[in-house]
Amino acid sequence: MKTYIPTKDAMEKKWYILDAKGVVLGRLATKAARILMGKVKPIYTPFLDTGDFLIVINSEKAKLTGKKMTGKIYRHHTGYMGGLKEVNARDALARKPARVIYEAVTGMLPKSKLGRKMATKLRVYTGAEHPHKAQQPIPIEV
Repeated sequence: MKTYIPTKDAMEKKWYILDAKGVVLGRLATKAARILMGKVKPIYTPFLDTGDFLIVINSEKAKLTGKKMTGKIYRHHTGYMGGLKEVNARDALARKPARVIYEAVTGMLPKSKLGRKMATKLRVYTGAEHPHKAQQPIPIEV
């Protein structure tokens, strides 16, 4: 028996939309990562990009449980000497809430060329408006 490998014709890409309002960040990120990887489809293949496009709205209304608002630290380096910047989750959600969700989801994707390609199919927006109405995204519950 031969192994089934999906072709480009079989990999139909759909658009989905997730509303982050009142949803715990980790649960949202796992659901989003599974959609981007294509693990929710029967044609999932680990070495191919079989995933769909995903829109996340209301990113500023995502929840963090426990003491993560003050204890969780986001770090980045400016490139200059001594340029390590640290921001806790409360400040990061206040300044750039879309970036918090983007980092949570991309952290659950493969760390390879394929994972970076999957991350390009993720769109995160603050507020309920998004510019992808023409794609007719299908709403998903978390």
